[in-house]
Amino acid sequence: MSKRVYVITSSDSCYAGEREDISGPTAIAMLREAGWELTGYAVLPDERQLLAEKLRAVCDGGLAELLITTGGTGFSQRDCMPEVTAEVAERMVPGIPEAMRWYSLQITPRAMLSRAAAGLRGNTLIVNLPGSPKAVRENLGAILDTLPHAMEMLRGGGH
Repeated sequence: MSKRVYVITSSDSCYAGEREDISGPTAIAMLREAGWELTGYAVLPDERQLLAEKLRAVCDGGLAELLITTGGTGFSQRDCMPEVTAEVAERMVPGIPEAMRWYSLQITPRAMLSRAAAGLRGNTLIVNLPGSPKAVRENLGAILDTLPHAMEMLRGGGH
Protein backbone atom coordinates (compact mmCIF):
# COMPACT_ATOMS: atom_id res chain seq x y z
CA MET A 1 0.00 0.00 0.00
CA SER A 2 1.35 3.38 -1.02
CA LYS A 3 1.72 5.83 1.86
CA ARG A 4 2.77 9.07 0.19
CA VAL A 5 2.37 12.36 2.01
CA TYR A 6 2.86 16.02 1.11
CA VAL A 7 3.21 18.62 3.88
CA ILE A 8 2.36 22.32 3.57
CA THR A 9 2.94 24.95 6.25
CA SER A 10 0.78 28.06 6.01
CA SER A 11 2.57 30.93 7.74
CA ASP A 12 3.33 34.48 6.68
CA SER A 13 6.27 34.76 9.09
CA CYS A 14 7.85 31.43 8.09
CA TYR A 15 7.38 32.22 4.41
CA ALA A 16 9.05 35.62 4.90
CA GLY A 17 11.98 33.97 6.70
CA GLU A 18 11.21 35.81 9.94
CA ARG A 19 10.62 32.56 11.81
CA GLU A 20 11.78 28.98 11.27
CA ASP A 21 9.08 26.45 10.44
CA ILE A 22 9.18 23.83 13.17
CA SER A 23 5.62 22.51 12.77
CA GLY A 24 6.04 21.17 9.23
CA PRO A 25 9.25 19.28 10.09
CA THR A 26 7.59 17.95 13.27
CA ALA A 27 4.75 16.48 11.19
CA ILE A 28 7.24 15.12 8.64
CA ALA A 29 9.29 13.36 11.33
CA MET A 30 6.18 11.75 12.83
CA LEU A 31 4.89 10.65 9.44
CA ARG A 32 8.25 9.21 8.35
CA GLU A 33 8.51 7.30 11.62
CA ALA A 34 5.07 5.83 10.85
CA GLY A 35 6.27 4.66 7.42
CA TRP A 36 5.03 7.49 5.20
CA GLU A 37 7.07 8.61 2.19
CA LEU A 38 7.42 12.38 1.91
CA THR A 39 6.79 13.48 -1.68
CA GLY A 40 6.98 17.22 -1.03
CA TYR A 41 7.08 20.02 1.49
CA ALA A 42 6.26 23.69 1.05
CA VAL A 43 6.01 26.78 3.22
CA LEU A 44 3.49 29.26 1.86
CA PRO A 45 2.03 32.56 3.05
CA ASP A 46 -1.52 32.82 4.34
CA GLU A 47 -2.82 33.70 0.87
CA ARG A 48 -6.09 31.99 0.04
CA GLN A 49 -5.66 31.74 -3.73
CA LEU A 50 -2.05 30.56 -3.55
CA LEU A 51 -2.89 27.92 -0.94
CA ALA A 52 -5.90 26.69 -2.93
CA GLU A 53 -3.79 26.40 -6.09
CA LYS A 54 -1.14 24.39 -4.24
CA LEU A 55 -3.67 22.04 -2.63
CA ARG A 56 -5.30 21.44 -6.02
CA ALA A 57 -1.91 20.82 -7.66
CA VAL A 58 -0.93 18.23 -5.06
CA CYS A 59 -4.30 16.44 -5.18
CA ASP A 60 -4.97 16.65 -8.91
CA GLY A 61 -1.36 15.85 -9.77
CA GLY A 62 -1.46 12.61 -7.80
CA LEU A 63 1.52 13.71 -5.72
CA ALA A 64 0.24 12.12 -2.51
CA GLU A 65 -2.64 10.21 -0.97
CA LEU A 66 -2.35 12.33 2.17
CA LEU A 67 -1.91 16.11 2.28
CA ILE A 68 -1.11 17.47 5.74
CA THR A 69 -1.23 21.20 6.39
CA THR A 70 0.06 23.01 9.45
CA GLY A 71 -0.94 26.50 10.48
CA GLY A 72 -3.69 28.84 9.40
CA THR A 73 -6.36 27.26 11.63
CA GLY A 74 -6.59 29.94 14.31
CA PHE A 75 -8.43 33.21 14.77
CA SER A 76 -5.97 35.55 13.06
CA GLN A 77 -7.54 37.63 10.28
CA ARG A 78 -5.22 35.94 7.76
CA ASP A 79 -5.78 32.35 8.99
CA CYS A 80 -7.64 30.72 6.11
CA MET A 81 -6.64 27.05 5.85
CA PRO A 82 -10.05 25.58 6.85
CA GLU A 83 -11.76 27.81 4.27
CA VAL A 84 -9.23 26.83 1.60
CA THR A 85 -9.68 23.15 2.45
CA ALA A 86 -13.48 23.47 2.22
CA GLU A 87 -13.16 25.28 -1.11
CA VAL A 88 -10.82 22.66 -2.60
CA ALA A 89 -12.37 19.51 -1.12
CA GLU A 90 -15.07 17.60 -2.96
CA ARG A 91 -16.27 15.97 0.27
CA MET A 92 -15.61 16.96 3.87
CA VAL A 93 -14.48 14.52 6.58
CA PRO A 94 -15.66 16.13 9.84
CA GLY A 95 -14.77 13.16 12.06
CA ILE A 96 -11.02 13.72 11.75
CA PRO A 97 -10.91 17.26 13.15
CA GLU A 98 -13.57 16.30 15.70
CA ALA A 99 -11.31 13.47 16.93
CA MET A 100 -8.27 15.75 17.02
CA ARG A 101 -10.12 18.41 19.02
CA TRP A 102 -11.57 15.82 21.42
CA TYR A 103 -8.11 14.36 22.02
CA SER A 104 -6.53 17.77 22.51
CA LEU A 105 -9.33 18.87 24.85
CA GLN A 106 -8.08 16.22 27.27
CA ILE A 107 -4.83 18.24 27.39
CA THR A 108 -5.96 21.88 27.09
CA PRO A 109 -9.31 23.68 26.91
CA ARG A 110 -7.79 25.86 24.18
CA ALA A 111 -8.22 22.95 21.76
CA MET A 112 -11.81 24.09 21.23
CA LEU A 113 -10.43 27.14 19.43
CA SER A 114 -8.98 25.09 16.56
CA ARG A 115 -10.82 25.56 13.28
CA ALA A 116 -9.04 22.65 11.57
CA ALA A 117 -10.88 20.86 8.77
CA ALA A 118 -10.39 17.70 6.70
CA GLY A 119 -11.67 16.73 3.29
CA LEU A 120 -11.25 14.60 0.21
CA ARG A 121 -10.28 15.71 -3.26
CA GLY A 122 -9.96 12.93 -5.77
CA ASN A 123 -7.78 10.25 -4.20
CA THR A 124 -6.22 12.55 -1.61
CA LEU A 125 -7.16 13.14 2.01
CA ILE A 126 -6.42 16.69 3.20
CA VAL A 127 -5.98 17.20 6.96
CA ASN A 128 -5.37 20.55 8.65
CA LEU A 129 -3.19 20.62 11.76
CA PRO A 130 -2.65 23.62 14.03
CA GLY A 131 0.53 25.65 13.70
CA SER A 132 2.39 24.94 16.95
CA PRO A 133 4.76 21.94 17.14
CA LYS A 134 3.09 20.79 20.39
CA ALA A 135 -0.36 20.88 18.77
CA VAL A 136 0.99 19.09 15.69
CA ARG A 137 2.31 16.26 17.88
CA GLU A 138 -0.99 16.01 19.77
CA ASN A 139 -3.33 16.25 16.78
CA LEU A 140 -1.35 14.09 14.36
CA GLY A 141 -0.72 11.61 17.17
CA ALA A 142 -4.48 11.32 17.68
CA ILE A 143 -5.13 10.22 14.07
CA LEU A 144 -1.87 8.67 12.85
CA ASP A 145 -2.85 5.05 13.49
CA THR A 146 -6.16 5.46 11.64
CA LEU A 147 -4.71 7.06 8.50
CA PRO A 148 -3.66 3.77 6.78
CA HIS A 149 -7.25 2.53 7.07
CA ALA A 150 -8.48 5.83 5.64
CA MET A 151 -6.12 5.38 2.68
CA GLU A 152 -7.41 1.84 2.15
CA MET A 153 -11.01 3.09 2.14
CA LEU A 154 -10.09 5.90 -0.25
CA ARG A 155 -8.75 3.27 -2.66
CA GLY A 156 -12.06 1.39 -2.51
CA GLY A 157 -11.14 -1.07 0.22
CA GLY A 158 -13.49 -2.32 2.89
CA HIS A 159 -14.84 -0.26 5.76
